[in-house]
Order: sequence, then structure tokens, then C-alpha cells
Amino acid sequence: MKPLSKLLAGACLLASMQAFADDAKTDIQPLTGLKAEAASRIDNMRKDTQVIIDKLFSFSELGFQEFETQKYLTALLQEKGFTIETGVSGMPSAWWATWSNGEGPVIALGSDVDGIPKSSQKPGVAWKEPLIEGAPGHGEGHNSGQAVNIVAAIAVKELMERENIKGTLVIWPGIAEELVAAKAYFARDGRFKDVNAAIFTHVSSNMAVAWGPTRGTGLVSVEYTFDGIAAHGAGDPWKGRSALDAVELMNVAWNFRREHLHPLQRSHYVIVDGGDQPNVVPSKASVWYFIREITAKNIRENFNTLQRIAEGAAMMTDTTMSRRIIGAAWPRHFNKPIALAMAENIKSVGLPKWTEDDQKYAVALQELMQAEEKDGLATEVRGIMEPPEKPVSGGSDDIGDVSWSVPTVTLRFPSNVKGLQGHHWSSAMAMATPIAHKGATAGSKVVAATVIDMLTKPDLLDEAWTYFKDEQLKDITYEPFISATDKPAIEKNEAIMALYKEQLKKFYYDETKYDSYLEQLGVDYPALKKPE
Repeated sequence: MKPLSKLLAGACLLASMQAFADDAKTDIQPLTGLKAEAASRIDNMRKDTQVIIDKLFSFSELGFQEFETQKYLTALLQEKGFTIETGVSGMPSAWWATWSNGEGPVIALGSDVDGIPKSSQKPGVAWKEPLIEGAPGHGEGHNSGQAVNIVAAIAVKELMERENIKGTLVIWPGIAEELVAAKAYFARDGRFKDVNAAIFTHVSSNMAVAWGPTRGTGLVSVEYTFDGIAAHGAGDPWKGRSALDAVELMNVAWNFRREHLHPLQRSHYVIVDGGDQPNVVPSKASVWYFIREITAKNIRENFNTLQRIAEGAAMMTDTTMSRRIIGAAWPRHFNKPIALAMAENIKSVGLPKWTEDDQKYAVALQELMQAEEKDGLATEVRGIMEPPEKPVSGGSDDIGDVSWSVPTVTLRFPSNVKGLQGHHWSSAMAMATPIAHKGATAGSKVVAATVIDMLTKPDLLDEAWTYFKDEQLKDITYEPFISATDKPAIEKNEAIMALYKEQLKKFYYDETKYDSYLEQLGVDYPALKKPE
């Protein structure tokens, strides 16, 4: 038995913790006024959110081939009064949607739309089951962000019309983000020249926004092609000049160079063309590199090193070399005043009310993927994320180029389960379930509330631009990694989508017949145990 003094101390501790929790709750101010009205409208559009998410999930389109997504979303937005432009920046699958209520702030809402190769997965089940073996899927959850933005924009648009609030709403897609291959072209081509602020949205397992230099890297994505001379591999190989030899020598040299690069760098490559067959000396070969670093200066230095290595490989093999920039991303830097305003709206909106089924499903996925923590869905918002004390390496996103063109923030909204593997079929499992739908609805409320802040509080945009000019751009000049003559690699993923398109069509979600995509697939959510 514990001593009475210890029991009393424990009781006091519990009481103080409860009091602290109660105080914390009183600090949370619910949305009021137009923000509350927008949130109510978004709740009333939960069905629209669900349909958009499920439709895009079923399309499962890869970067530069997002044509079903384009057709569906632009038709929806046009019906709501937006003016549509397609083929933006030379990308056939890109589009821009604009609605204006007169001269005022121009707010751009963006989110990615492309999927991941070989990540096809039936949603709502707790085991691996591709809808189509080898096909693409939404293993990054990019099927959810446009629902967040579009529903928020419609709610805000209705209030702007009623209250005669001046301003313009722009909705745009992150095309081919998994190739990091579009936003730098949008920035280069002046798509954000007249925009006052940009809100980007990205799926996560919690609700958060960051300011300042964020975790992760920028990059240059570049493909090198070597041209040699073909010859019989056994009859007269001395007459040949192997382009594949050049690729292999380039890769070996880069791998040796890694030892002398900063630990924060990340670099990876795939050989996209290694010849045709072993008995023919390859006359053409190509290798595709991602060169990542924390700063733009270091990215350029490493890219220049790679260029010299490629030139050396061509010299060693008597081949010729050419290169093509596939994509690029500046390191991200997000706007502090807008992030702080958004963080207050995150507090007010909070996380969705998860059901017992949602939590069971999340834990089942975490157990399946052997996650470090198997505690289900988040129940406390993460909120504001300040710049890391020390740089942290990791992934890249070409929203970085947008963030150096206009004051920008990214809202991370809770439509997926933490502890799953990125760029993997497991990250698609929850992305057409109530988890994704509820998380997007919550995210939509935050976006709408923040847009209303920017439309009705002129000081916020003034502060955002002061930070952008006086802090962010103080010692750095933004110069895109792409040139004025570089063109988007719009042929990427064309062959893969041609291979699977007809099979995928059989799985497109038909919202006129089924209440949800899970119903169409015959999934009794949550399906936790695979049938024998």
C-alpha cells in the first residue's frame, strides 16, 4: 500500500494536470463571424469533399499525365463560376482556375495531384491488396489536397458575394510534384506575379503550419544522355564506344565523391536507358539524378561537380554528352505572419472527432507497417512549427520556388496515419476512407478562415510582405535553377499510364451509383482481418 502522503501528492498532481488542461481549453477560441459561417458551409459540403477525394484516388494518375483529374476538377470549378485556363506553362495536364469579385487581394490556393508508381492499393483494408498489380496509386495522398482547397474556396466565395468582399481566388494544381517538375516553371513564367499570398496544402497525420526555413532540401533533377557507337558485342566490340560505360563511370565517380560531400546532402539516380541487349554495344544511355542540399548555393556547387563528372565520363569513353533539366526546387521558406495567423485558426478548428473504427483502423495499419508508435490517430494538434535550430535534411518540394516568389505557407492537414512508409502503397490505405474525408474537412476550415483573415485584415498582408522583403529576401536573391529555355518533361510517365489506363478505368469511382468508393469496392470499413 502506498503511503497516504504519496496518494495525496498524486491526487494533487492529477488535479493540477486537469486544471492545466481546462485552462488550455479556455485559451482556444472558437471560430466566430464569417469564419464560423465558412466552417458551417464546409460541414454542409462534407459530401463534396468525400467525392472529390474518392474520385481523384480512383484516377491514380502519375505526374504530367493527370488528365482525368484535370477534366473532373476544372468542370467542377467552372460550374462554380471559376474561369479556367489549361495547358499552363507548356504542360497539357496543368490548369489555372480564377474567380474575382473585383479589385482586392489575390489569394492562390494550391495542392498536388499526382500519384506514385507501383502503389496501387485497395483502401479501407489493413493488408496489402493492389487494385491492379504494378499500377500507380496515391501512395503520397495527393488525392486529398484539392478537396481541401476547392471546398474552402467555394465557402469563401459565397461569403464574398454576399458581403461584397473584394478580392480574387485562384486555385491551381501541383502537377508532377513527385518529379519535382512543375512549380519552378509556374514561378519562372510569372504565374504568381500578381498574387498577394499563397496557401498550399499537403496531407499529413496532424494539423500544422511552419514558418521560416523548414526541414528538408531543395534540388536539381537532371538527366544526362551519352551517345556512343554501336558494335557487335562479340564480333568487333573495339569498333564500339559504349554509352553505358559512360553512365557507369559517371555513377562510380559520384559515389566516390559522396565521401567528400556534406552529410546533409542527398543524391540518388536511376539508369533510365542502359542499352537494348547485351550483344550490342549501347550507342545511347541515360541516367537521371536528383541532387539535393539544404541551401541553393550548395545545390549549385554539387550540381556543378556532377556536371564535371559527366564531362569526364564522356572524355573517358569517347562519347558525347548532353543534359536536360527535368525539374528543380528551391529550399522552402515560409511566411511567418501568415503562419502565425493560420496557427490560431488551427487551434480554433482542432482535429476531427475520430470514431472508434477510425482509431482501430489506424492502429491496424501501424501494426502492419511495424511503426515505432502504435497509438492511432492524433488527438492533439501540432500547430505552429518553428524553424529547426539546426538544418535537417530530407525531402524536397517545388513549393519552395513559389515560397520565394510570393508570401507562402503550407498547411499540413490530418488525412493519413502516422508511422506509414512514404512513397509506398501503405500510404494509400487510408486515403479514401473516413479518415481522409474528415481530415480534409478540418483542413478546409483552416484554409477558409485564413483566407478570410487575409481578405478582411489588410495589416496581415502588409506584415506578410514586410517579412518577405525585409527578412526572407534580406541576404538572398531568388534565381530559379531552370533557365528561360528549359521545358517541362511532359513525356514522363506517358508509357506507364498508357499501359494501365484502360485497367484503371474499370475502377473509377461512380458517385451516382455508390455513396463512397469503399462501397463501390465492397469494403466493410474498417476491414481489419484479411479473409481466409
